[in-house]
Amino acid sequence: MRSILTALAASTLMSGAAYADAHALSGDLRIISDMSNPAPRAVMEGLVADFGAMHPDLNIELEVVDRDGWKSQIRNALTSNPPDLINWYAANRMGPYVNAGLFEDVSDTWAEIEGLDSVKGALTIDGKQWGVPYTYYQWGVYYREDIFAELGLEEPETFEQELANCQVIIDSGRKCYTIGTKFLWTAGGWFDYLNMRTNGFDFHMALARGEVEWTDDRVRETFANWRKLIDMGAYIDDHQNYSWQEALPFMLNGEATAYLMGNFAVAPMREGGLTDDQLDFYQFPTIGDFPKGEDAPIDTFHIPSGATNKDAAREFLKFVTSAEVQTAINAGDALGQLPVNAASSVDDDEFLNQGFEMLTSNAPGGIAQFFDRDFPAEMASIGMEGLQEFMVFPDNLDDILQRLEQARERIYAQ
Repeated sequence: MRSILTALAASTLMSGAAYADAHALSGDLRIISDMSNPAPRAVMEGLVADFGAMHPDLNIELEVVDRDGWKSQIRNALTSNPPDLINWYAANRMGPYVNAGLFEDVSDTWAEIEGLDSVKGALTIDGKQWGVPYTYYQWGVYYREDIFAELGLEEPETFEQELANCQVIIDSGRKCYTIGTKFLWTAGGWFDYLNMRTNGFDFHMALARGEVEWTDDRVRETFANWRKLIDMGAYIDDHQNYSWQEALPFMLNGEATAYLMGNFAVAPMREGGLTDDQLDFYQFPTIGDFPKGEDAPIDTFHIPSGATNKDAAREFLKFVTSAEVQTAINAGDALGQLPVNAASSVDDDEFLNQGFEMLTSNAPGGIAQFFDRDFPAEMASIGMEGLQEFMVFPDNLDDILQRLEQARERIYAQ
Protein backbone atom coordinates (compact mmCIF):
# COMPACT_ATOMS: atom_id res chain seq x y z
CA MET A 1 0.00 0.00 0.00
CA ARG A 2 2.69 2.49 0.92
CA SER A 3 4.65 1.88 -2.28
CA ILE A 4 1.50 2.24 -4.38
CA LEU A 5 0.57 5.54 -2.78
CA THR A 6 4.12 6.82 -2.99
CA ALA A 7 4.25 6.03 -6.68
CA LEU A 8 0.96 7.81 -7.23
CA ALA A 9 2.11 10.82 -5.26
CA ALA A 10 5.30 10.98 -7.26
CA SER A 11 3.64 10.65 -10.64
CA THR A 12 0.42 12.59 -10.25
CA LEU A 13 0.79 15.05 -7.38
CA MET A 14 4.31 16.26 -8.27
CA SER A 15 7.22 14.52 -6.65
CA GLY A 16 9.57 15.37 -3.82
CA ALA A 17 10.85 18.89 -3.52
CA ALA A 18 8.70 20.32 -6.32
CA TYR A 19 5.51 19.49 -4.44
CA ALA A 20 6.94 20.58 -1.10
CA ASP A 21 8.06 23.90 -2.56
CA ALA A 22 4.59 24.52 -4.02
CA HIS A 23 2.82 23.59 -0.78
CA ALA A 24 5.31 24.37 1.98
CA LEU A 25 3.96 22.97 5.23
CA SER A 26 5.57 22.76 8.62
CA GLY A 27 4.78 22.29 12.28
CA ASP A 28 2.74 19.45 13.78
CA LEU A 29 -0.27 17.75 12.19
CA ARG A 30 -2.25 15.67 14.70
CA ILE A 31 -4.64 13.06 13.31
CA ILE A 32 -7.06 10.85 15.23
CA SER A 33 -8.34 7.99 13.07
CA ASP A 34 -10.87 5.26 13.80
CA MET A 35 -9.51 3.10 10.95
CA SER A 36 -8.55 0.46 13.50
CA ASN A 37 -9.15 -2.79 11.63
CA PRO A 38 -5.98 -4.19 10.00
CA ALA A 39 -6.61 -3.24 6.35
CA PRO A 40 -7.98 0.27 7.05
CA ARG A 41 -5.18 0.89 9.55
CA ALA A 42 -2.60 0.00 6.90
CA VAL A 43 -4.32 2.45 4.53
CA MET A 44 -4.25 5.23 7.13
CA GLU A 45 -0.60 4.61 7.97
CA GLY A 46 0.21 4.62 4.25
CA LEU A 47 -1.57 7.93 3.74
CA VAL A 48 0.36 9.48 6.61
CA ALA A 49 3.68 8.11 5.33
CA ASP A 50 3.16 9.42 1.82
CA PHE A 51 1.79 12.80 2.82
CA GLY A 52 4.71 13.14 5.20
CA ALA A 53 7.21 12.27 2.46
CA MET A 54 5.74 15.06 0.34
CA HIS A 55 6.09 17.52 3.25
CA PRO A 56 9.38 16.74 5.00
CA ASP A 57 9.13 19.74 7.33
CA LEU A 58 5.76 18.55 8.64
CA ASN A 59 5.67 16.37 11.77
CA ILE A 60 2.61 14.10 11.58
CA GLU A 61 1.29 12.44 14.73
CA LEU A 62 -1.23 9.65 14.09
CA GLU A 63 -3.39 8.19 16.86
CA VAL A 64 -5.56 5.21 15.87
CA VAL A 65 -8.55 4.55 18.14
CA ASP A 66 -11.11 1.75 18.28
CA ARG A 67 -13.84 2.32 15.69
CA ASP A 68 -16.75 1.58 18.01
CA GLY A 69 -15.19 3.36 20.98
CA TRP A 70 -14.62 6.48 18.88
CA LYS A 71 -18.37 7.04 18.68
CA SER A 72 -18.45 7.87 22.39
CA GLN A 73 -15.04 9.60 22.46
CA ILE A 74 -15.33 12.02 19.57
CA ARG A 75 -17.11 14.86 21.36
CA ASN A 76 -14.56 14.94 24.17
CA ALA A 77 -11.72 14.87 21.64
CA LEU A 78 -13.23 17.81 19.77
CA THR A 79 -13.66 19.91 22.89
CA SER A 80 -10.75 19.12 25.23
CA ASN A 81 -7.68 18.96 22.98
CA PRO A 82 -8.78 19.01 19.33
CA PRO A 83 -6.51 17.33 16.78
CA ASP A 84 -6.12 18.73 13.28
CA LEU A 85 -7.97 15.92 11.47
CA ILE A 86 -10.42 13.19 12.43
CA ASN A 87 -12.41 10.41 10.78
CA TRP A 88 -16.20 10.45 10.99
CA TYR A 89 -19.33 10.08 8.84
CA ALA A 90 -21.36 12.25 6.48
CA ALA A 91 -24.87 13.73 6.57
CA ASN A 92 -26.87 13.75 9.81
CA ARG A 93 -24.11 11.94 11.70
CA MET A 94 -21.93 15.03 11.33
CA GLY A 95 -24.85 17.40 12.07
CA PRO A 96 -24.48 17.60 15.87
CA TYR A 97 -20.82 18.59 15.59
CA VAL A 98 -21.50 21.13 12.88
CA ASN A 99 -24.35 22.63 14.91
CA ALA A 100 -22.15 22.74 18.02
CA GLY A 101 -19.46 24.64 16.11
CA LEU A 102 -16.94 21.81 16.48
CA PHE A 103 -16.27 21.19 12.75
CA GLU A 104 -14.46 23.60 10.43
CA ASP A 105 -16.17 24.95 7.32
CA VAL A 106 -14.10 23.55 4.43
CA SER A 107 -16.12 24.99 1.55
CA ASP A 108 -12.98 26.74 0.29
CA THR A 109 -11.24 23.38 0.00
CA TRP A 110 -14.19 21.86 -1.85
CA ALA A 111 -13.87 24.63 -4.42
CA GLU A 112 -10.41 23.26 -5.29
CA ILE A 113 -11.50 19.61 -5.61
CA GLU A 114 -13.13 18.06 -8.66
CA GLY A 115 -15.08 14.82 -8.98
CA LEU A 116 -17.11 14.84 -5.76
CA ASP A 117 -20.34 16.41 -6.99
CA SER A 118 -22.43 13.26 -6.51
CA VAL A 119 -21.93 13.34 -2.73
CA LYS A 120 -21.66 17.08 -2.10
CA GLY A 121 -25.11 17.18 -0.53
CA ALA A 122 -24.11 14.61 2.08
CA LEU A 123 -21.31 16.91 3.30
CA THR A 124 -23.38 20.11 3.14
CA ILE A 125 -25.26 21.82 5.96
CA ASP A 126 -26.57 25.39 5.64
CA GLY A 127 -25.01 25.63 2.19
CA LYS A 128 -21.49 24.92 3.44
CA GLN A 129 -19.27 21.82 3.35
CA TRP A 130 -17.91 20.44 6.62
CA GLY A 131 -15.71 17.51 5.61
CA VAL A 132 -14.59 15.38 2.67
CA PRO A 133 -15.30 11.76 1.69
CA TYR A 134 -12.68 9.07 1.22
CA THR A 135 -14.71 5.87 0.68
CA TYR A 136 -18.22 4.47 0.36
CA TYR A 137 -20.03 1.39 -0.86
CA GLN A 138 -23.27 0.70 -2.65
CA TRP A 139 -26.46 -1.00 -1.58
CA GLY A 140 -28.74 -2.76 -4.03
CA VAL A 141 -30.44 -6.04 -4.88
CA TYR A 142 -28.05 -8.97 -5.24
CA TYR A 143 -29.80 -11.87 -6.89
CA ARG A 144 -29.38 -15.41 -8.19
CA GLU A 145 -28.93 -14.85 -11.91
CA ASP A 146 -29.09 -18.59 -12.60
CA ILE A 147 -32.51 -18.90 -10.94
CA PHE A 148 -33.80 -15.86 -12.80
CA ALA A 149 -32.68 -17.53 -16.04
CA GLU A 150 -34.36 -20.79 -15.05
CA LEU A 151 -37.64 -18.96 -14.40
CA GLY A 152 -37.38 -16.70 -17.46
CA LEU A 153 -37.14 -13.51 -15.40
CA GLU A 154 -35.37 -10.26 -16.24
CA GLU A 155 -34.05 -7.56 -13.94
CA PRO A 156 -37.04 -5.40 -12.95
CA GLU A 157 -37.03 -1.68 -13.62
CA THR A 158 -40.35 -0.89 -11.90
CA PHE A 159 -41.97 -2.04 -8.68
CA GLU A 160 -44.78 -3.63 -10.68
CA GLN A 161 -42.20 -5.77 -12.46
CA GLU A 162 -40.60 -6.57 -9.10
CA LEU A 163 -43.94 -7.79 -7.76
CA ALA A 164 -44.59 -9.84 -10.89
CA ASN A 165 -41.15 -11.45 -10.65
CA CYS A 166 -41.73 -12.17 -6.99
CA GLN A 167 -44.98 -14.02 -7.72
CA VAL A 168 -43.21 -16.25 -10.24
CA ILE A 169 -40.50 -16.98 -7.68
CA ILE A 170 -43.04 -17.82 -4.99
CA ASP A 171 -44.94 -20.07 -7.40
CA SER A 172 -41.68 -21.96 -7.98
CA GLY A 173 -41.53 -22.82 -4.27
CA ARG A 174 -38.92 -20.25 -3.31
CA LYS A 175 -38.88 -17.01 -1.34
CA CYS A 176 -38.10 -13.78 -3.13
CA TYR A 177 -35.78 -12.32 -0.49
CA THR A 178 -33.61 -13.47 2.32
CA ILE A 179 -33.13 -11.09 5.24
CA GLY A 180 -32.08 -11.31 8.87
CA THR A 181 -33.65 -8.67 11.12
CA LYS A 182 -32.45 -9.93 14.49
CA PHE A 183 -30.23 -6.84 14.77
CA LEU A 184 -32.88 -4.55 13.21
CA TRP A 185 -30.77 -2.47 10.82
CA THR A 186 -31.49 -4.62 7.77
CA ALA A 187 -35.16 -3.64 8.01
CA GLY A 188 -33.96 -0.05 7.87
CA GLY A 189 -32.48 -0.70 4.44
CA TRP A 190 -35.82 -1.87 3.10
CA PHE A 191 -37.58 1.20 4.50
CA ASP A 192 -34.93 3.52 3.05
CA TYR A 193 -35.43 2.21 -0.46
CA LEU A 194 -39.19 1.89 -0.36
CA ASN A 195 -39.56 5.41 1.04
CA MET A 196 -37.05 6.98 -1.37
CA ARG A 197 -38.78 5.26 -4.29
CA THR A 198 -42.34 5.99 -3.10
CA ASN A 199 -41.84 9.62 -2.03
CA GLY A 200 -38.42 10.71 -3.29
CA PHE A 201 -35.05 11.37 -1.69
CA ASP A 202 -35.92 14.86 -0.44
CA PHE A 203 -38.98 13.57 1.41
CA HIS A 204 -36.96 10.76 2.95
CA MET A 205 -34.36 13.19 4.26
CA ALA A 206 -37.05 15.53 5.56
CA LEU A 207 -38.44 12.59 7.53
CA ALA A 208 -34.95 11.88 8.85
CA ARG A 209 -34.65 15.52 9.99
CA GLY A 210 -37.94 15.25 11.89
CA GLU A 211 -39.82 17.58 9.54
CA VAL A 212 -42.50 15.05 8.56
CA GLU A 213 -44.91 13.21 10.84
CA TRP A 214 -44.69 9.44 10.85
CA THR A 215 -48.48 9.36 10.56
CA ASP A 216 -48.35 11.34 7.31
CA ASP A 217 -50.29 9.68 4.46
CA ARG A 218 -47.14 9.61 2.33
CA VAL A 219 -45.35 7.53 4.97
CA ARG A 220 -48.37 5.23 5.09
CA GLU A 221 -48.08 4.81 1.33
CA THR A 222 -44.51 3.57 1.78
CA PHE A 223 -45.72 0.97 4.27
CA ALA A 224 -48.59 0.03 1.94
CA ASN A 225 -46.06 -0.76 -0.78
CA TRP A 226 -43.98 -2.74 1.70
CA ARG A 227 -47.04 -4.70 2.80
CA LYS A 228 -47.61 -5.91 -0.76
CA LEU A 229 -44.39 -7.88 -0.45
CA ILE A 230 -45.09 -9.04 3.11
CA ASP A 231 -48.60 -10.27 2.25
CA MET A 232 -47.23 -12.19 -0.74
CA GLY A 233 -44.87 -14.08 1.51
CA ALA A 234 -41.87 -12.57 -0.23
CA TYR A 235 -39.48 -12.79 2.75
CA ILE A 236 -38.04 -15.87 4.39
CA ASP A 237 -39.91 -17.09 7.46
CA ASP A 238 -38.72 -16.22 10.97
CA HIS A 239 -36.25 -13.62 9.71
CA GLN A 240 -36.38 -11.92 13.12
CA ASN A 241 -34.34 -14.86 14.45
CA TYR A 242 -31.44 -14.45 12.00
CA SER A 243 -28.52 -12.04 11.70
CA TRP A 244 -27.69 -10.87 8.20
CA GLN A 245 -24.94 -13.49 8.02
CA GLU A 246 -27.25 -16.24 9.25
CA ALA A 247 -29.68 -15.33 6.46
CA LEU A 248 -27.05 -15.89 3.76
CA PRO A 249 -27.56 -19.69 3.41
CA PHE A 250 -31.09 -19.15 2.09
CA MET A 251 -29.52 -17.27 -0.83
CA LEU A 252 -26.64 -19.72 -1.21
CA ASN A 253 -28.82 -22.83 -1.40
CA GLY A 254 -31.47 -21.26 -3.62
CA GLU A 255 -34.33 -21.16 -1.12
CA ALA A 256 -34.44 -17.39 -1.69
CA THR A 257 -33.38 -15.57 -4.83
CA ALA A 258 -32.33 -12.07 -3.75
CA TYR A 259 -30.84 -10.02 -0.93
CA LEU A 260 -31.17 -6.24 -0.49
CA MET A 261 -27.80 -5.57 1.06
CA GLY A 262 -24.55 -3.62 0.94
CA ASN A 263 -21.67 -4.72 -1.25
CA PHE A 264 -19.89 -6.16 1.79
CA ALA A 265 -22.15 -9.22 1.39
CA VAL A 266 -20.51 -10.20 -1.91
CA ALA A 267 -17.38 -11.68 -0.33
CA PRO A 268 -19.24 -14.10 1.97
CA MET A 269 -21.54 -15.07 -0.92
CA ARG A 270 -18.49 -15.95 -3.00
CA GLU A 271 -16.92 -17.74 -0.06
CA GLY A 272 -20.19 -19.65 0.34
CA GLY A 273 -19.84 -21.09 -3.14
CA LEU A 274 -21.68 -18.70 -5.47
CA THR A 275 -19.82 -17.85 -8.65
CA ASP A 276 -20.13 -14.56 -10.49
CA ASP A 277 -22.05 -16.47 -13.18
CA GLN A 278 -24.70 -17.25 -10.55
CA LEU A 279 -24.76 -13.84 -8.86
CA ASP A 280 -25.75 -10.44 -10.22
CA PHE A 281 -26.94 -7.03 -9.04
CA TYR A 282 -29.61 -4.48 -9.93
CA GLN A 283 -30.63 -1.03 -8.76
CA PHE A 284 -33.78 -0.97 -6.61
CA PRO A 285 -36.72 -0.44 -9.00
CA THR A 286 -38.71 2.77 -9.39
CA ILE A 287 -42.09 3.29 -7.73
CA GLY A 288 -43.02 6.97 -7.96
CA ASP A 289 -41.81 9.48 -10.53
CA PHE A 290 -38.67 10.50 -8.64
CA PRO A 291 -34.94 10.40 -9.41
CA LYS A 292 -33.41 7.39 -7.69
CA GLY A 293 -31.77 8.02 -4.36
CA GLU A 294 -29.34 5.39 -3.10
CA ASP A 295 -28.00 4.19 0.22
CA ALA A 296 -24.21 4.53 0.14
CA PRO A 297 -22.70 5.15 3.60
CA ILE A 298 -19.79 7.59 3.30
CA ASP A 299 -16.73 7.67 5.57
CA THR A 300 -15.16 11.09 5.92
CA PHE A 301 -12.33 13.30 7.16
CA HIS A 302 -13.04 16.52 9.08
CA ILE A 303 -11.04 19.42 10.48
CA PRO A 304 -12.04 20.29 14.06
CA SER A 305 -12.77 23.98 14.50
CA GLY A 306 -10.18 24.02 17.30
CA ALA A 307 -7.40 22.59 15.11
CA THR A 308 -4.07 24.42 15.25
CA ASN A 309 -2.62 23.51 11.83
CA LYS A 310 -5.54 24.05 9.50
CA ASP A 311 -3.38 24.85 6.47
CA ALA A 312 -1.76 21.40 6.62
CA ALA A 313 -5.11 19.78 7.36
CA ARG A 314 -6.66 21.37 4.26
CA GLU A 315 -3.79 20.11 2.11
CA PHE A 316 -4.37 16.61 3.49
CA LEU A 317 -8.06 16.84 2.53
CA LYS A 318 -7.08 17.69 -1.04
CA PHE A 319 -4.56 14.86 -1.06
CA VAL A 320 -6.97 12.18 0.17
CA THR A 321 -9.76 13.23 -2.22
CA SER A 322 -7.59 13.19 -5.35
CA ALA A 323 -8.72 10.65 -7.92
CA GLU A 324 -5.41 8.79 -7.88
CA VAL A 325 -5.18 8.42 -4.10
CA GLN A 326 -8.83 7.37 -3.85
CA THR A 327 -8.20 4.72 -6.51
CA ALA A 328 -5.28 3.35 -4.49
CA ILE A 329 -6.83 3.31 -1.02
CA ASN A 330 -10.06 1.69 -2.22
CA ALA A 331 -8.34 -1.11 -4.14
CA GLY A 332 -9.12 -4.72 -3.31
CA ASP A 333 -5.89 -5.17 -1.34
CA ALA A 334 -6.70 -2.03 0.69
CA LEU A 335 -10.24 -0.96 1.68
CA GLY A 336 -11.90 -2.98 -1.08
CA GLN A 337 -14.66 -0.38 -1.44
CA LEU A 338 -15.55 2.42 -3.84
CA PRO A 339 -13.67 5.67 -4.44
CA VAL A 340 -15.92 8.69 -4.23
CA ASN A 341 -14.08 10.79 -6.80
CA ALA A 342 -15.80 10.19 -10.15
CA ALA A 343 -12.46 10.39 -11.98
CA SER A 344 -11.07 7.44 -10.02
CA SER A 345 -11.00 3.87 -11.26
CA VAL A 346 -12.00 0.69 -9.46
CA ASP A 347 -10.64 -2.82 -9.35
CA ASP A 348 -11.75 -5.18 -12.11
CA ASP A 349 -14.62 -6.52 -10.00
CA GLU A 350 -18.10 -6.87 -11.47
CA PHE A 351 -19.95 -5.53 -8.47
CA LEU A 352 -17.58 -2.70 -7.62
CA ASN A 353 -17.81 -1.53 -11.22
CA GLN A 354 -21.61 -1.74 -11.18
CA GLY A 355 -21.76 0.16 -7.91
CA PHE A 356 -19.35 2.86 -9.07
CA GLU A 357 -21.34 3.40 -12.27
CA MET A 358 -24.62 3.52 -10.37
CA LEU A 359 -23.46 5.99 -7.73
CA THR A 360 -21.53 8.33 -10.01
CA SER A 361 -23.87 8.28 -13.02
CA ASN A 362 -27.26 6.76 -12.24
CA ALA A 363 -28.16 8.04 -8.79
CA PRO A 364 -29.17 11.66 -9.40
CA GLY A 365 -31.74 11.55 -6.62
CA GLY A 366 -29.11 11.80 -3.92
CA ILE A 367 -26.95 9.68 -1.63
CA ALA A 368 -28.47 8.61 1.68
CA GLN A 369 -26.32 7.36 4.56
CA PHE A 370 -28.61 4.53 5.73
CA PHE A 371 -31.39 4.66 8.31
CA ASP A 372 -29.21 4.40 11.43
CA ARG A 373 -26.93 7.20 10.23
CA ASP A 374 -29.50 9.56 8.71
CA PHE A 375 -31.84 9.53 11.72
CA PRO A 376 -30.70 10.68 15.19
CA ALA A 377 -29.47 7.72 17.25
CA GLU A 378 -32.49 7.40 19.54
CA MET A 379 -34.97 7.90 16.70
CA ALA A 380 -33.10 5.33 14.62
CA SER A 381 -33.23 2.77 17.43
CA ILE A 382 -36.94 3.22 18.09
CA GLY A 383 -37.66 3.43 14.38
CA MET A 384 -35.87 0.20 13.47
CA GLU A 385 -37.70 -1.64 16.25
CA GLY A 386 -40.94 -0.50 14.65
CA LEU A 387 -39.81 -1.51 11.17
CA GLN A 388 -38.95 -5.03 12.29
CA GLU A 389 -42.27 -5.30 14.14
CA PHE A 390 -44.11 -4.25 10.99
CA MET A 391 -42.40 -6.95 8.96
CA VAL A 392 -43.57 -9.59 11.47
CA PHE A 393 -46.93 -8.08 12.47
CA PRO A 394 -48.04 -5.73 9.66
CA ASP A 395 -51.49 -5.31 11.25
CA ASN A 396 -49.77 -3.34 14.04
CA LEU A 397 -48.99 -0.46 11.67
CA ASP A 398 -51.25 2.15 13.31
CA ASP A 399 -49.79 1.49 16.76
CA ILE A 400 -46.25 1.49 15.34
CA LEU A 401 -46.71 4.82 13.58
CA GLN A 402 -48.24 6.41 16.66
CA ARG A 403 -45.25 5.31 18.75
CA LEU A 404 -42.79 6.61 16.17
CA GLU A 405 -44.63 9.91 15.94
CA GLN A 406 -44.58 10.33 19.73
CA ALA A 407 -40.85 9.59 19.67
CA ARG A 408 -40.33 12.12 16.86
CA GLU A 409 -42.10 14.89 18.78
CA ARG A 410 -40.01 14.25 21.89
CA ILE A 411 -36.59 13.56 20.32
CA TYR A 412 -36.49 16.42 17.82
CA ALA A 413 -37.80 18.88 20.38
CA GLN A 414 -34.56 18.26 22.29
